[in-house]
Amino acid sequence: MPMKAIAAGEVRTHFSEILKEVRNGKKVGILYGKTKKPVAMIVPYDEEKRQERKIGALDGKINIEFKDDFKMTSEELLGIQ
Repeated sequence: MPMKAIAAGEVRTHFSEILKEVRNGKKVGILYGKTKKPVAMIVPYDEEKRQERKIGALDGKINIEFKDDFKMTSEELLGIQ
């Protein structure tokens, strides 16, 4: 499917129409400058591509213990001494 392209200066004027096209599955390129160079693209949002981050993937699988005399500054941890 060919991509529609529009000059940056026209985006504000035609934004609602651009969004309708994007909602219908089309990609819209944004052109900039006298040479009308492509600089950006508005694409349909795809919820399937979004992946939820797993937090605590190792929860219950490992055990980390620190000795009572363990001391480390934030600088040491980050390696910026």
